[in-house]
Amino acid sequence: MKSVCLLGSTGSIGVQALDVIKALNINLLAIAANENIALLERQAREFKPSVVCVRNEKYYSKLKENLKDCNVSVVAGEDELLNLCSVNCDIVLNAIVGVAGLKPTVCALQNKKNVALANKESLVVAGEMVMNIAKKNGCEVIPVDSEHSAIFQCIKLGRPFEVKKIILTASGGPFFGKTRKFLENVSVCDALKHPNWSMGKKITIDSATMMNKGLELIEAVWLFNKKPQDIKIVVHPQSVLHSAVEYVDGSVIAHFSKPNMRLAIQYALTYPNRLPSLAGSFSFEDYGSISFFEPDYYTFSCLKLCELAIKKGGLYPAVLNAANEKAVELFLKGRIKFLDIEKLVKRAIEMEHINKNLTIESVLELDCLVKKFVEGLC
Repeated sequence: MKSVCLLGSTGSIGVQALDVIKALNINLLAIAANENIALLERQAREFKPSVVCVRNEKYYSKLKENLKDCNVSVVAGEDELLNLCSVNCDIVLNAIVGVAGLKPTVCALQNKKNVALANKESLVVAGEMVMNIAKKNGCEVIPVDSEHSAIFQCIKLGRPFEVKKIILTASGGPFFGKTRKFLENVSVCDALKHPNWSMGKKITIDSATMMNKGLELIEAVWLFNKKPQDIKIVVHPQSVLHSAVEYVDGSVIAHFSKPNMRLAIQYALTYPNRLPSLAGSFSFEDYGSISFFEPDYYTFSCLKLCELAIKKGGLYPAVLNAANEKAVELFLKGRIKFLDIEKLVKRAIEMEHINKNLTIESVLELDCLVKKFVEGLC
């Protein structure tokens, strides 16, 4: 069984990953989180990793004191977080939320570690660079998103040149079928009521705006070496067909399973092997019928913004991601309305200053500048 380093252990994906790790008795070498030290301490006591890292250094002393009776090394700060990516593990599961996950992804690949990637922002803001580093070091980037995991599995059944189109499914979120008029006054509470998935707040809001699906389109471009026009988004409210691949002969290979992230997490950790899963078996009879719809690009215009960013290329996806992160933060704090998210992202993409080369430094510098710009608009 593989050994794992888990980054972002206290988030939604991290907690579910620990369920999988416990069920399969996987060797967990290290865990890291940003600031939820109460949960991080409980995880350290239960799973007994060799190293526990809290990225926010102001919590270091308290966590170290709390764990002084445990045989565990407590470290803090971004440098120590990156050091975890070079420990003697088989795979790094990166479940950090946001652009903060970029450096750990790159560091793990540079240390010749396979990466189970739940941090889609790594590929959104620097996909070409990340995949080139993986190729150079002979590493695999194994997607943890349910949709990309499905595509990853379906694409293995053919050869790359035989793939005609990727079909990327979307649940439609909590506002599927609603009008822009309806969305004008929706609350944070309304936007957090996802019909199928239990996720963190940021990704749940992204699902409500359908920004998440646009970000996943950008992610798929780099993961599967496809052009944006080769990826079709289809709204599928039941969330049991997780995505599909159309081949040149017209056949479509689709991936069905229950809407449970533990299956995608497990596949990434055990790949290329398959084991019994906590997700349980899928039954067609449980659903009776399933449905598919074209996305509503007018009501959910974040989709078009994502398509525009990836077509512009360069650092534009990084601008899109930074503006969205800040806008979602402002919405969750009640400072802007729901539809203001897309308006702020659009303003950021229209900025005419994105001529730098794609590097980690340029991405992170631009991330700060764009977030300040968006903040200044409110």
